[in-house]
Amino acid sequence: MSDPVKIGLVSTSDRASLGVYEDKGIPALREWLSGALLNPCEFVERLIADEQANIEAALIELVDEHGCDLVLTTGGTGPAIRDVTPDATLAVADRVMPGFGEQMRQVSLHYVPTAILSRQVGVIRGRCLILNLPGQPKSIKETLEGVKDAEGKTLVHGVFAAVPYCVQLLEGPYLETRAEVVAAFRPKSAQR
Repeated sequence: MSDPVKIGLVSTSDRASLGVYEDKGIPALREWLSGALLNPCEFVERLIADEQANIEAALIELVDEHGCDLVLTTGGTGPAIRDVTPDATLAVADRVMPGFGEQMRQVSLHYVPTAILSRQVGVIRGRCLILNLPGQPKSIKETLEGVKDAEGKTLVHGVFAAVPYCVQLLEGPYLETRAEVVAAFRPKSAQR
């Protein structure tokens, strides 16, 4: 039996948080994670406006009070004035994991030249990995899974390939993935 995992999902959107339109970020994250992970997942979800103080408070709550092993945010990562998710994430971080942001942009550049405008970051707070993902469901999937050819062979790894080992190094649960969605990478010494 796989270890249970608690995952925080945060969607930042002024209009979705006001009910102007339906949030698509959290459902996309939940669906992707449920299909990619073999572990039983408990999701703690927050839909909030693009206000830095509110985003910081939500991240702190999910990590410090709810004990999430992983927190994924969606939305608010561009250069627009109201895009403050990375700023809030960095403000609550204990350590920055720059490779996650670099790889997310690398994957996205295969699809759109505007990927260089993304300010996505990955950080650690306590024993939790926090990743900022794009706001569009298609982009979320691409960023997590990576670039694949017509036969499904991975050409550029998505960021989720490194997430299970990172969570393990933070003394979190042993995350197991469905290899056909995304193959988790661990050194042999860290494999069960």
